[in-house]
Amino acid sequence: MTDEVLFSVDGHVATLTLNRPQKLNSVTPEMAKALTGAVTECNGSDTIRAVVITGAGERSFCCGSDIGELDSYATPWDFRNRADYCDAIHHCLKPTIAAVNGYAFGGGLETALSCDIRLAATNAQFAAPEIKLGWIGGGGMAAFLAHSIGASNAALMIMTGDPVDAARALAWGLVSEVVEPAALLPRAQALAATIAARAPIAAETAKLNLRAAFSMPLDQAMAYERDLQTICFATADAAEGRAAFKEKRPPVFRRR
Repeated sequence: MTDEVLFSVDGHVATLTLNRPQKLNSVTPEMAKALTGAVTECNGSDTIRAVVITGAGERSFCCGSDIGELDSYATPWDFRNRADYCDAIHHCLKPTIAAVNGYAFGGGLETALSCDIRLAATNAQFAAPEIKLGWIGGGGMAAFLAHSIGASNAALMIMTGDPVDAARALAWGLVSEVVEPAALLPRAQALAATIAARAPIAAETAKLNLRAAFSMPLDQAMAYERDLQTICFATADAAEGRAAFKEKRPPVFRRR
C-alpha cells in the first residue's frame, strides 16, 4: 500500500480513502496498483463484508487519473492496458458504497459509478470533463451513466463535460442520498454496517444479480436470479436465517 491510499477495517466494514487531497485525490499509477491490491484483499476476506470508498478532505472525492502522469505511458497501447482502478472497484465482490465529498470528475465519477451505492455531500459535483481535453472516459463512463441517469442526461454530461451539482445528481438518480459533508462518511459507514449485518453470500449474489439485470435479456436474467436464489438457499447462512426466524432471535451469519 501507499500512504496515498488508506485502508482500514472496522468490524465487517472496510474503508478505502484516496489520500492525496493536495492534488484533489487524483490517482497516480502507484495509487491505482494500491487500490487494485486493496480490492483483492477485500475479495479474499471472510471478515470484510462491505466496502466504503471516499476521498480525503472536503474538496474532492477524486478527480480521476493525474493528468500530469498520463504522458509517462510509452504508447497509447500501454495506456490502454494500464492497471485500471475503476475496473478493480467494479469487480469487487463485496457491496461497495461511494461517499462522494466534493469533486467526482472523470475517473473519479467512474469510480463512484463503479460502486453499488452512491451517497453525496451537499458540496459534491459530478462531471465527465474528458471531452474538454480531447478524449472521452474509458472506465465505463457511457454505460454507467446511461444506466444510472438515462441516455439524454448521460449525453448532456459526456458531450459538454460540464459539472452537475448534488441536488441535480439526486434528482437524476445518480446518487441515492445527499447529506451534509460532516455526516457523509458516518452515514456511508453506517449503511455499510447495515449491509454487512445481512447474510454475506446473499449480499454478494444480490450484487451479481443486479449486474445481470442490466446485461442479460429478461428471461435469461430471471432464470439466473432463480439459480442464484437456489445457491443462497443451500447455504448454512440461509439455514441459520430460517432457524433464527423460527426461534425469534437475531441470526448469526458466517459466510458459509
